[in-house]
Amino acid sequence: MKNNRFKLILIAVVALVSVWSIWPTYRDYALTQKLKSFHSAEDSLKFAIDNREAIEQAKDKSLKLGLDLKGGMHLVMEVDILDLVEQKAWNKDATFTRIMADVKKESAEQFNANVVDLVAAGFKKENIRLSRYFYDMRDSDQEIVNKLNGEAKDALTRAREIIRNRIDQYGVAEPVIQTQGSQRLVIELSGVTDEARVRRLLMGTAKLEFKLVKDSETLLRAVQRIGSTPLVAPAANAVATAPVDSSVTTAPVAAAPVPAAPAPQAAAAGVKKLSDVIGMMPNGQVFTPEYARDQVTAVLNRPDVQALLPQDTQLLLAAKPEMTANGEKYFPIYLVQKTPELTGGVITEAKATFSAQDNQPEVSMSMNDEGTSKWARITGANIGKQIAIVLDSAVYSAPVVQSRIPSGNSVINGIGDLNEAKDLEIILKAGALPAPVRILEERTVGPSLGADYIRAGMYSLIWGFTAVAIFMILYYNKAGIAADLALVLNILVVISVLAGFSAALTLPGIAGIVLTMGMAVDANVLIYERIREELGEGKSLRMAIDAGYSRAFSSILDSHVTTLAAAFLLYVYGVGPIQGFAVTLMIGTAASLFTAIVVTRSLFDLLVGSKFMNEKSFG
Repeated sequence: MKNNRFKLILIAVVALVSVWSIWPTYRDYALTQKLKSFHSAEDSLKFAIDNREAIEQAKDKSLKLGLDLKGGMHLVMEVDILDLVEQKAWNKDATFTRIMADVKKESAEQFNANVVDLVAAGFKKENIRLSRYFYDMRDSDQEIVNKLNGEAKDALTRAREIIRNRIDQYGVAEPVIQTQGSQRLVIELSGVTDEARVRRLLMGTAKLEFKLVKDSETLLRAVQRIGSTPLVAPAANAVATAPVDSSVTTAPVAAAPVPAAPAPQAAAAGVKKLSDVIGMMPNGQVFTPEYARDQVTAVLNRPDVQALLPQDTQLLLAAKPEMTANGEKYFPIYLVQKTPELTGGVITEAKATFSAQDNQPEVSMSMNDEGTSKWARITGANIGKQIAIVLDSAVYSAPVVQSRIPSGNSVINGIGDLNEAKDLEIILKAGALPAPVRILEERTVGPSLGADYIRAGMYSLIWGFTAVAIFMILYYNKAGIAADLALVLNILVVISVLAGFSAALTLPGIAGIVLTMGMAVDANVLIYERIREELGEGKSLRMAIDAGYSRAFSSILDSHVTTLAAAFLLYVYGVGPIQGFAVTLMIGTAASLFTAIVVTRSLFDLLVGSKFMNEKSFG
């Protein structure tokens, strides 16, 4: 009797905890429907303000829906390990650049190959030891390969965590971020609507650098040296932009005088060299028109062009265009010192805000003690000079140092809007990626398609439950009702565990719940058939129930344990939808073992001897 009382208390506790866990989901649904019921926007807004805390709490604790049900983005991203390897080299020369270019081509053809092994093979082919460029001269090639492989593995892990931090700060609920192979990340973001913004947030390397800007005379000489460089191809977006006003171009910046930047049509036909798409303002500022931005950037990144520049310098374009008096856009070009004075590693805090002077978006930054000390020294030694704030190889601003800055504060301006400023704040807080990443695959699921999936999933659950419940009642009479009550508790437990642990419900997860319903009644079928056999042998109802549960237990336990093991392996080795199926299957299998062995048995123990339960109750 005491044992049965304990079981009843346990069942009541499980049921109450399940209802408590699911309650926020119901509240979220009810409040959402209430908001939709208002006919005027004012009434809806008033209700949202009055019930703001309840709405936020319900949404935060409610059952999360996966990408396939709520809509969102699915991305496969690749970490550029080859770029990471190049960053680790310390003694680069023309031979190194040539070998790495060959490795890059080979890597593109063999996308599954280990990049570090390809690099090692490339240098071995030239009979050059890796220690000439990497780590210590005393290291063997194998030691260097091992170190680089370790760096590559660490880079993938760091990239995953940094991207996770960025997504968490952006506010995506329950993102799925998994590694695939040695270079790839699989990312699923449910509920995302601004795909372009998320794409920028994920791909930004966030490599922040503070670099000295060279004077205008040095810039002019550098541009003259590279002016005759041929252009590989015309700009892809040339047909969409108006010509730059000729009034802003005055002086030659190449071997021959530079005319006004050509109109797009002329660019498509007559642009032969770099000087054709570079001009100079009256104030000495060098620029390129908007239509030629990508083309000029590609040329400036070429090794042969960089070799013509003064030592330890590089040409960088501004991150944002400026406007001429006639409204045409152009990008300023800066000659900066290649070695940064300071990097973003010293940044401890970043905050998106508005500038006090012109009320434009900006990001203010604070530095740690080391950064504060260096920043004070750098600004003190370069009063009257420009320092470029470079983020991912684009100059956001190049202010003139007016005085020494002892506080360790700096500002990034030249930002388009507040959303972009907030995104910069996020990626600076999360830290820089160890290597660039690129999107290999992108799929978007719309919310309307997700709503259709939810509707179809609910129908499958309802029809599946109805069919099983009717069958059990028709075939097993009153005992079938006990099995149906246990099945209701089973589904309740599965959904409550998903909600309680903030696991996302996916379409394959719904399939797992439907499969769980079949497994739950399957255990009852084994027990009921055994009880029927015992009753057929003339045993009393209580003895038949005891024998039925006792003798069916081993078979039920074996089937559930093997199912749990299979589901666990699916979760460990599967990705995405397979894991969603495995999670619900594991929870449902454990719940069905509890409901079949404990719940129905307790109901029978409670009802045996009453008018409700007799030998005919099992069909």
